Amino acid sequence: MLSRIRRVSFGTQVLVGLVLGVVLGLVARSTGASADNPTWLSETLSIVGSSFVTLLRTIVPPLVFLAIVSSIANLRDVTNAARLAWQTLLWFAITALVSVSIGMVVGWIVDPAQGAGVTSADAAEPSSTGGWLDFLTGLIPANALGIYARDGDDGVSLSFNVLQILILAIAVGVAVVKVGKDADPFLSFTRSALAVVQKVLWWVILLAPVATVGLLGNAIVSYGWETIGSLGRFTLAIYVGLLLVVGVLYPVLLRLHGLSIKQFFTGAWPAMQLAFVSRSSIGTLPVTQAVTERNLGVPRAYSSFAVPLGATTKMDGCAAVYPAVAAIFVAQFFGVQLGVTDYLLIAMVSVLGSAATAGVTGATVMLTLTLSTLGLPLEGVGLLLAVDPILDMGRTATNVTGQALIPTIVAKREGILDQAAYDGDRRGLPWANDAADREQAASPA
Repeated sequence: MLSRIRRVSFGTQVLVGLVLGVVLGLVARSTGASADNPTWLSETLSIVGSSFVTLLRTIVPPLVFLAIVSSIANLRDVTNAARLAWQTLLWFAITALVSVSIGMVVGWIVDPAQGAGVTSADAAEPSSTGGWLDFLTGLIPANALGIYARDGDDGVSLSFNVLQILILAIAVGVAVVKVGKDADPFLSFTRSALAVVQKVLWWVILLAPVATVGLLGNAIVSYGWETIGSLGRFTLAIYVGLLLVVGVLYPVLLRLHGLSIKQFFTGAWPAMQLAFVSRSSIGTLPVTQAVTERNLGVPRAYSSFAVPLGATTKMDGCAAVYPAVAAIFVAQFFGVQLGVTDYLLIAMVSVLGSAATAGVTGATVMLTLTLSTLGLPLEGVGLLLAVDPILDMGRTATNVTGQALIPTIVAKREGILDQAAYDGDRRGLPWANDAADREQAASPA
């Protein structure tokens, strides 16, 4: 029985998980389950899904730190390391600019505030807002581990700041290069620890089909699809914008660089589908990095730097399409006429704002930064909270797709892309691996 399951492709397993998650979510709702009234089924779905995301987030800090230290040490043998970094940032900016332009055009056409089922009583200013100084404060590590505590109703909880871990890892990696041969024992330990962490990551990823059932089922129980009705045109505008970015902009860029559209999306699919159901770019980071290297053929020395950087600063869904359409919605709702200068400001915030809010990344924070820059009421954020979880699925999937796309394009432009891996077989594993792994996966237990 186990051997038969192992022979089923990973993609098929996840698709089965998606269908089962929808079915169980609908069953739970039909028995009266909701976010305020959980049942044993909805609680089980919630625990299964949240446990998987927690496992992924637990792996992120050591993975990012070890991978970046190792990659910077490896970059000492790469003559165009600085050029790779600048190319990455340039393409981050280009795609963000085009994405926010798509969002604004869709906002103009769809008129998202028309017929909205919300009133001024629903307006509420969020507890956390974005600001340009957040970028500078986010760069300064609070401690050597990048961990910070947050006091809430349920007590003190610990979390981590990926941007600070990124800065720490870059500093240590540069120090390893500067120290030279004396740092070889430390570098050897780092590479060995990275291999161990990646093996643990592999075990966690194999749980993704089961986790998909819990994540999607819990989403249906908690939010339901009927909430779309109150903000139907706004929801439509967001998803149209996201689909244009993923389904038009990204394929055009791939074709312009001579890359197969099918191969890219089949290669990036494991990360995209996990991002959709988990709604966490950071939680999906280990999978994004893995598929970028093994499916898309981006060298590890480069991807282990570019992908974590993208996970904190490259957000075409949260930082481009969403704030553009949302700002137009808020302006229409409060009767504010936006001029050419305002639209230029929206574009500027999209290109620069994701970096400015990297330490506290999130769509709500990005939206508050956009609204405050335009002088629009921050209370407008409260109008959109009803459908935010539903929108967050598409936003996160778009973010992660872009985070895999840019390193692939840059690697292709710089002539370091493993074309054989990019064009390779996708069947059998979460990502394409070497022939020995494929044979092992296909062999009976």
